[in-house]
Amino acid sequence: MTHFVNPFTDIGFKIIFGQPASKELLITLLNELLAGEHHIEDLTFIDKEDNSDNVNDRGIIFDLYCLTSGGEYIIVEMQNRWHSNFLDRTLYYVCRAISRLIERPITDEVELPIGRNDNVTDTVNETPPRYGDRYKLSTVYGIFLMNFKEGKLEPKFRTDTVVADRENGRTVNPHFRQIYLQFPYFTKQLEECETLYDKLIYALKNMNEWNRMPDALKEQVFKHLERLAAVANLSEANRVAYDKAVDRFYVSRIYEEDMQDRVENAMREG
Repeated sequence: MTHFVNPFTDIGFKIIFGQPASKELLITLLNELLAGEHHIEDLTFIDKEDNSDNVNDRGIIFDLYCLTSGGEYIIVEMQNRWHSNFLDRTLYYVCRAISRLIERPITDEVELPIGRNDNVTDTVNETPPRYGDRYKLSTVYGIFLMNFKEGKLEPKFRTDTVVADRENGRTVNPHFRQIYLQFPYFTKQLEECETLYDKLIYALKNMNEWNRMPDALKEQVFKHLERLAAVANLSEANRVAYDKAVDRFYVSRIYEEDMQDRVENAMREG
């Protein structure tokens, strides 16, 4: 068993970023990701489960779902292995979160008497005076940490998507944002990491192999990460859950390596 939890397991990711004690660490990571675009002072973890109101629709459960003090909503998802239609799923997640911002009755009900001498009442619908206001949106960010290469994205570590004019690239609507981080494309060594952003990404990618935090990572955030992620500091319940998650992680990796070998052998054999 390694010294630190593996952030690419479900429980490991939630231990590092998804508990009240890890809020400051999550804020630091998000501020580094959004540097120059947005700065988060505080955030609140909100219900990760989005239950559908329609029996034919699918409810979803986000890894992390947050509301910032500035009113922005942030979905953070960790995906360890590739699966088909991954980009469609991430699009659905962000669209679902956006739709929840305006899911309320289009009209207000006002009680009116049916007849002059009748105590029975009925309702009529009264249109709100400022119809367009109900469509005013908060920004929703979908941030997706991927421990695999997605063939439909450019072969690079970070991909940012916005709703933009196809011809000139100008942003049309700033409220829909997606950030994809493909960790296999992050190849910097520690001595090459000059920014806190690079150091955080480097730590997340490699910490599962460490027995201690490298001396070069001196910032306070890494002391916090060291305390949160130490396997020895886990509660008994979290330790049991983490051990099971690690077993699933390695079974999944063995399966993927076997499938990759089969594909390569088939290509060699023509």
